[in-house]
Amino acid sequence: MKLSMFKNKNILITGGTGSFGQKFVETIIKKHKPNKVIIYSRDELKHFNMQKKFDYKFLRFFICDVRDFDRLNMAMDGVDLVVHAAANKQVPIAEYNPMECIKTNIYGAENVIRSALNNKVKKIIALSTDKAANPINLYGATKLASDKLFVAANNIVGKSDTTFSIVRYGNVFGSRGSVLPYFHSLITNKSKFIPVTDKKMTRFWITLDEGVDFVVNSFFRMQGGEIFVPKLPSIRIIDLAKAMAPDIPIKITSIRPGEKIHETMCPKDDAHLTIEFKDHFVITPSIIFFERKNDFFTNNLKEKGQMVKSDFSYSSGNNINFLQKEEIRKYTNNIILDLNEK
Repeated sequence: MKLSMFKNKNILITGGTGSFGQKFVETIIKKHKPNKVIIYSRDELKHFNMQKKFDYKFLRFFICDVRDFDRLNMAMDGVDLVVHAAANKQVPIAEYNPMECIKTNIYGAENVIRSALNNKVKKIIALSTDKAANPINLYGATKLASDKLFVAANNIVGKSDTTFSIVRYGNVFGSRGSVLPYFHSLITNKSKFIPVTDKKMTRFWITLDEGVDFVVNSFFRMQGGEIFVPKLPSIRIIDLAKAMAPDIPIKITSIRPGEKIHETMCPKDDAHLTIEFKDHFVITPSIIFFERKNDFFTNNLKEKGQMVKSDFSYSSGNNINFLQKEEIRKYTNNIILDLNEK
């Protein structure tokens, strides 16, 4: 059944030359036999390198930006499924360049929605972030706005069967810009210490493979308007530093602009909207959909969920599942092998 959704379909991924995009394309090629995959990205060097890595005639490489509606609208002609992964993601840089972050993460999201509606795309999933839950930084605030746009888009489709949903998860360890390759580069360059911003700092842990698989599964589950949140282990950043560099001293530095001690994926304020499934949560829409009546307690894979308690929240700090040092070493060793091969 899972093969049928992607088999012989035309798929477009914005931000397709990024870490997630490349892993998504690799997975779709290996497992799902698409007709055409369009990699939509503004970075020509990454396009060049990705073309060398993936030599398939059904791949299309579009140098473009989600800020450019006309180009995006043209690229979606004949497309069946869209993954919207393009975003400005660096928290400190977004704080210093707020308008650029807004143009990409909010106006770009609007362009994706308008283009998808114009071209009658069937299913669209936008990637979100734990920083969109109770945001304290500009990046999180723009992604919260983007999430609201994609949820509300289900109310402007009319009688079309176009559906929009969101996948929210935390830092992808091993991806470009995450803390693991940063620590790895410090170790490789024989740094005198490993900087950790706060002893108590925690994050959710997800690998690229897990993130891609969750997005793929969400295409099969989605009815439109859901925010899908995977159940993940947490990690203490200081434990990560000790596991990766047991012989290098740790230096506690100050928290960066817009940074939190713990990240949240399901805030307490949304507990009345949150449904728990076996391996994930769904935050249902706070608005009414006038043209469709979705039963979010039973998804399209016939998995059944139940409401969480009224005081429920899902944070990397209150998680019941924390990775221990041996588990961290096992994960990091595999990721470092991949980093060394790049």
